[in-house]
Amino acid sequence: MNQLTVRTSLSEAQEDYLKQILLLGSGGEGMGRLEDTRPVSTQSLADQMQVKPASVTGMLKKLAELGLVDYEAYRGVRLTEAGYKVALEVLRHHRLIEAYLHQALGYGWEEVHAEAEKLEHHISEAFEERIAEWLGHPSHDPHGDAIPSATLELPQSTPNSRLTALERGALGRVARVATQDQDALNLFAHLGLKPGVSIQLLEHIAEGSRIQVGKERYLLPVSLAQVLWIHLEGGPK
Repeated sequence: MNQLTVRTSLSEAQEDYLKQILLLGSGGEGMGRLEDTRPVSTQSLADQMQVKPASVTGMLKKLAELGLVDYEAYRGVRLTEAGYKVALEVLRHHRLIEAYLHQALGYGWEEVHAEAEKLEHHISEAFEERIAEWLGHPSHDPHGDAIPSATLELPQSTPNSRLTALERGALGRVARVATQDQDALNLFAHLGLKPGVSIQLLEHIAEGSRIQVGKERYLLPVSLAQVLWIHLEGGPK
C-alpha cells in the first residue's frame, strides 16, 4: 500500500494525531528523524488535542491496529515508519500552505497557522506541487519550521539552540520562532525578530534575556526567550 493510499483511508482526526505525535515526540526542536523522536504520553496528547485521555487511548489503539503507531499503555506512543511518513505529508501540506498564504496572499505570519489547520487535509497532491513550484520549493515556512520535500525528506539542518540556553555575548541569527500564539508573533514581528535576523545575547537575568538587534536592545521575558531558536555564528565581541 503506497503512502497516498494510506492517507486517503484515514480520517482528519487520525492524521491530526499522527502529526501531533511527531511534533511532541520531537520535543521543542521542531522535527527530526524518526529514530530521534521520543515516546509521547497519553496525557501530553490529551492536553495538545484538548480531549480526554480516554479518547486518546481509543484513537491510539485504532492507529496501532493500522500499523501507524507503536503503543503500549503507560509507556507512551511512537510512530512507525508508515505513521511517520503520513505525519510528514500532513506537515508538508500545512507548512507549504502557510508559506503560500504569507507570500502570495499577504497573510501575516500570525494568521497562517489557523488557516493551514483548516486546509491541510483538503488539498490534492497536484495542488501541493503547484504551490511548492510557485514558492520555489522552500525548505522552511515563515516561522522557520522545516518543510519536508516532495519525497518526504527533511531539509539539511544546522544546529540551533534556544535563546535561553546561550551564553552571554553569543552572536547568531534567528532560525525558528517556535510558537503559534498570535500575540507573541505580533510582538516578535514588531521587534524585528524573524528568521534570518542577526541577534546578540547580552545577558540572562531573573526577568528574562536581554538582547541586541541592530541598534536596539530588548529584554525578553523567559516565556518569549525560550521559543526563539538561534543559529550561532560567533562568540562574544
